[in-house]
Amino acid sequence: MALSRDSAELIGLQAVAWLATNDELLPVFLGATGASQEDFREALEDPVFQGAVLDFILMDDAWISGFCDAQALSYETPRMARAMLPGGGEVNWT
Repeated sequence: MALSRDSAELIGLQAVAWLATNDELLPVFLGATGASQEDFREALEDPVFQGAVLDFILMDDAWISGFCDAQALSYETPRMARAMLPGGGEVNWT
């Protein structure tokens, strides 16, 4: 199943909202990215920022599971959404 760009942005926004409500994980994201809480609030609807949040969540199976379970998404959906957002194209290492 391919996602549209609009669907990918909606999933990205859901990921941002999920991360914002996760009191344990949000500080880890802010520390890893150097973003402030104000930066986080200002970039909510930015597809580049949404992609960064998805990149972060995709680093850990537990984070993906938590996000997908909370949003009733398949575990592959965040990866597909990430691929549709800026900077999310498949990397070819050859």
